[in-house]
Amino acid sequence: MKKDKKPFNVKLFYRRTSLIIYDIISIIFASYMAVLIRYEFHIDMIPAHFLDPITRFLPVNILLTLFIFYFFRLYHSLWAFAGETELQNVVVSCVISAVLNSIGLQFFKTVQQPVPKSYYFLYMFVLISMIFVSRFSYRFLRSQKHKQQNKKNGISVMVIGAGEAANVIIKEIVNSNFSTMVIRCIIDDDKGKWGRYIQGIKVVGGRDKIIECADIYDIDEIIVAMPSISRAELRKILEICKETNCKLRSLPGMYQLVNGEVNVSKLRDIEVEDLLGRDPISVDINSILGYVQNKTVLVTGGGGSIGSELCRQIAGHKPKRLIILDIYENSVYDIQQELKTKYPDLDLVVLIASVRNTNRINWIFERYKPDIVYHAAAHKHVPLMEDSPNEAVKNNVFGTWKTAQAAAFYGVNKFVLISTDKAVNPTNIMGASKRICEMVIQTFNNHYETEFVAVRFGNVLGSNGSVIPLFRKQIMQGGPVTVTHPDIIRYFMTIPEAVSLVLQAGAYAKGGEIFVLDMGEPVRILDLAENLIRLSGYRVGEDIKIEFTGLRPGEKLYEELLMDEEGMKETANKLIHVGKPIELDEMKFFAQLKKLKEESKQEIVDIRPLVKEIVPTYHYKD
Repeated sequence: MKKDKKPFNVKLFYRRTSLIIYDIISIIFASYMAVLIRYEFHIDMIPAHFLDPITRFLPVNILLTLFIFYFFRLYHSLWAFAGETELQNVVVSCVISAVLNSIGLQFFKTVQQPVPKSYYFLYMFVLISMIFVSRFSYRFLRSQKHKQQNKKNGISVMVIGAGEAANVIIKEIVNSNFSTMVIRCIIDDDKGKWGRYIQGIKVVGGRDKIIECADIYDIDEIIVAMPSISRAELRKILEICKETNCKLRSLPGMYQLVNGEVNVSKLRDIEVEDLLGRDPISVDINSILGYVQNKTVLVTGGGGSIGSELCRQIAGHKPKRLIILDIYENSVYDIQQELKTKYPDLDLVVLIASVRNTNRINWIFERYKPDIVYHAAAHKHVPLMEDSPNEAVKNNVFGTWKTAQAAAFYGVNKFVLISTDKAVNPTNIMGASKRICEMVIQTFNNHYETEFVAVRFGNVLGSNGSVIPLFRKQIMQGGPVTVTHPDIIRYFMTIPEAVSLVLQAGAYAKGGEIFVLDMGEPVRILDLAENLIRLSGYRVGEDIKIEFTGLRPGEKLYEELLMDEEGMKETANKLIHVGKPIELDEMKFFAQLKKLKEESKQEIVDIRPLVKEIVPTYHYKD
């Protein structure tokens, strides 16, 4: 079977023919220009016996040089993308042409006196210059054409920061043929840099000029290139930037600069976390490592937001074995694949199970004998649990009971319950059920050797069911962004921060404590929504509207982290506090739990009065 012939490329033929004609002219020009330069452009001073061999050898020189150029692929390279390799080929081919020229002229000389030695170096220099111009001018002109197009249709950018990181970012953007960003101005608070230039871009002033310059230069996007700045200072700058309605991006952190990883690809969108106004929480890693290392650790609800982050951080602290348990196979599969890739030597066990299944839970504890248990499995979505209160009781209360009972029976050293601020003076069944879980844990601690503790904290940014993912989705759809109430406030922390404190609280645990994490200052949800709209480059109320939908069932305007009667004392970490255990009548408590279990199984129409008997601080609306 005959192969199809490639179609004749007319454009390529004309391009190569043009290059060959140019090269012939270049060889002729270099041959005579070298002599002319040698005699300082005095034509009448050039001896005829020098010009004669050059003229007679010229046809041979042309053929030899064209063959050399062909051999070094000077007619086949894509000069629009020419780089170091193509430059080397140009230089080497011209050097070889000069060498062959010097040899050939020895056979064509008419007298004993040879051509001056300087001629060969001048010939080589002129030829390299001519060929370089022909090949690399195409790339230069094409680059300038792209830059002009980008300037016409590109994104106007302001860079905040005039340090090393900014220099690297600006250089990459300015020199790129493909970036659609055009840097208009630079902002820096250092007065010594005002009026100076970085890569041709002027430092126009300090942060007080941000709003003014955003308007003058018609800025579309602001890049914060200050990786070493504190969160408090970053927040101040971002508060100014928000007024410009420009999209905001920044470098992740100082380590990018230290590792030489500063480039445009490392830029990230400014997140709401950047507006919390505090530096990331740090913990004593050694204390965590000391009690997790070489231990078998079980995480229930390991596929959820908190559970999966627990698994990530525990995996990094060299456990003997990590067991992930969850009822939802899709979410647990994701964290399984992530950890297998990142920690190939980790002894990882992933199990599908419900904490409500007594036999399954007992089998798991008997089979794997965990040393430490983090119990994160729970139904946490407040409005959904208001509609299905019996499920909240069965899963949260008795799922915790069964898991804690197995932990006690099979000799677990530590059992850490992940609780919530909604357990304090609860107004919803989810919070009330978690308060009962805390009571179960404190009661078990009085009767077993296992150290049972609870860790209570507020909302985490970006978790499943939190407002941030919802707001982002609503903004992508063009709005409106829905907020339940203009005055509703919440405590916020990032998922990694909350989990690192949970791990450290576990290290402090002696048994029976309710650890309370310091969540910082409360944040208005309305402020979060407005900030997220502005950070996305939109105007609040004009591009994206905000609608108030009213408080959802069981929702409070504010959350508390500690009940009055619990008291509070500090730990070695000032961000972790310990609530004093509340005394309770255990016999009465167990009797109430027995009744609660029976009624929830019978799917009683309203189980809330029974829950209130157990948790007197629980208040709900009929």
